[in-house]
Amino acid sequence: MQMQFPLAEEPDDAAREAARKLFMGEVDFLKGVVAMDGLPPDDRAEVCFAGRSNVGKSSLINALTGRKALARASNTPGRTQEINFFTLGEERYLVDLPGYGFANAPVAVVDKWQRLLKQYLSGRATLRRAFVLVDFRHGIKKVDEEILTLLDKSAVPFQVVMTKQDKVKAVDQEKVLEQVRTALSRHPAAYPEIVTTSSEKGDGIATLRAIIAGLT
Repeated sequence: MQMQFPLAEEPDDAAREAARKLFMGEVDFLKGVVAMDGLPPDDRAEVCFAGRSNVGKSSLINALTGRKALARASNTPGRTQEINFFTLGEERYLVDLPGYGFANAPVAVVDKWQRLLKQYLSGRATLRRAFVLVDFRHGIKKVDEEILTLLDKSAVPFQVVMTKQDKVKAVDQEKVLEQVRTALSRHPAAYPEIVTTSSEKGDGIATLRAIIAGLT
């Protein structure tokens, strides 16, 4: 019997090298968006990264692109208050969404972020996949379920990317993965593979690069 939500396989040498060249090429910050009318033209494929505050989104984007400070990492939850667009070559956007869950900001500001997030996810025709980052130490929490349900309702395919793999002992990883797989089985928009990563150690970065490079 085939496992539900297996780990994504590592790319072959050709796919790995093609993806490496893509991410080592031109990658630039384009703009931060605080309202729908500020979105860049939807003239190319894009992928977005979502995750609760401090899950490691900025660190992962920096690891993918080989830049130390392309995306600003912060120890203050809720600091990323806008949708940040990055150009990946001439044919793709990488999109860093505001962290959800606990945010060190007034309720009115958090509500505004949430409305913008919902509008973006439901109205962006060129969005190929959302990558939902989940901290390997904690698995999927209730606050993650909210974004997964939103992605279901918006008909946006999403793929879970486990972060901070190096922080969890190998013997304990399968228990967390079992919890994640059980949670994902309830979400029709979930892509049927999980990616495990460590931005610090570089684990899974080549795999995620190849997945993104293959989305056109």
